[in-house]
Amino acid sequence: MTNLEIGLWSFPFLLVLIFLRLPIGLAMLLCGLGGSWLVFGNVTPVLAKLKNETYSTFSGYSLTIVPLFLLMGQFATLGGMSRALFKAAETWMGHRRGGVAMAAVGACAGFGAICGSSLATAATMSQVALPELRRYGYSGALATGTLAAGGTLGILIPPSVILVIYAILTEQNIAKLFVAAFIPGLLAAIGYMIAISVYVRLWPESAGRRERAPYSERFRALLDVWPVLLVFLAVVGGIYLGVFTPTEGAAVGAAGTGLIALINGGLTREAFVQSILATATATAMIFFIVLGAGFYNSFLALAQVPQQMAAFVTEQGFNPWMVLTLILVLYLVFGCVMDSLSMILLTIPIFFPIVTALDFGLGAEEFAIWFGILVLIVVEVGLITPPVGMNLFVLNSMARDTPIAATYRGVTPFILSDILRVALLTAFPAISLVLLRWLY
Repeated sequence: MTNLEIGLWSFPFLLVLIFLRLPIGLAMLLCGLGGSWLVFGNVTPVLAKLKNETYSTFSGYSLTIVPLFLLMGQFATLGGMSRALFKAAETWMGHRRGGVAMAAVGACAGFGAICGSSLATAATMSQVALPELRRYGYSGALATGTLAAGGTLGILIPPSVILVIYAILTEQNIAKLFVAAFIPGLLAAIGYMIAISVYVRLWPESAGRRERAPYSERFRALLDVWPVLLVFLAVVGGIYLGVFTPTEGAAVGAAGTGLIALINGGLTREAFVQSILATATATAMIFFIVLGAGFYNSFLALAQVPQQMAAFVTEQGFNPWMVLTLILVLYLVFGCVMDSLSMILLTIPIFFPIVTALDFGLGAEEFAIWFGILVLIVVEVGLITPPVGMNLFVLNSMARDTPIAATYRGVTPFILSDILRVALLTAFPAISLVLLRWLY
């Protein structure tokens, strides 16, 4: 068996391990070590690689941004920022048809700007918005579908942990990726609100109405969200003005949200310890997946799988847009069985060399950033795609009186909105790149 054949056979073996419920990081680690052993024909270089790869992966400076953004999200929750965001959005939009659900989407977008995690955004905003949606007569399907979809904004609107991982894998500028994600993130929020508007007109009984809030209450609620704006402007503004790097910006954001949580009384000693432990647990999980993916992708490179696949696609003369469409469809399929981080770590080292060998009429950097945004959006769709979208299970665990089938039904309009958005951003790359070109 040739090295290439060993590499290709590793894919079905990896999927078998995943379906046997082996943790994805461990599955990739075992495939990487076993495959390298078969390629080398000797265990000694594999053991040496185990030592060197582990050190080189975690001794770098770039990964330190991940726990800082995670800690920032923990402190933001303790600071009551999610409640303030939802209250402000609800007072301005709640009286409209489907307005409370739209307010939940807007609050998710705002919280995503200081969180960076989809699951954390979905879980946090559900605690705040779900009781209000029930109070105003929203059906379980629409309520859970809205919050599951709104949670995905956490990884699209900067800062985003997944974008950071993509930037590291493809050696791109994190700040430029954050800029390129702004407009697609806003389009996502607008698209979800349109989906809600259409839904409540087709099924009027699925949503009640909130009384119109007086303007005094609206402006008072707006004043309560100043901490969110302050942290966001400090982090993002500091990065783009060159005051500090993205990693330093994450540290500033974590310190700022922690201070706000302390002032608001949410950061007690016990809550602080729990936040540190939760951040450490999430970071350990992410880093273990990164380690497993590093070994597996190193093995694939050793077996020449990405290089051979890129050469094959180029030699066949396939239409670049057809190849890109096929890759995006594969991401949708993978999203039904894998989490977003695992998909990025597993597939980018394989797909990226293939698409960069094709001509899409863009420069190398612009293409890498545009492709990253597309991948991020499709991965985001995977989080709400039945049967195993992670956000769906988060919402189902918090709304136990709503059957999972109803949540599947409620999230369908948002999936259609996402697919339309992917088609729009694919057909018109300038939408994702306009801010990047203007600022840089």
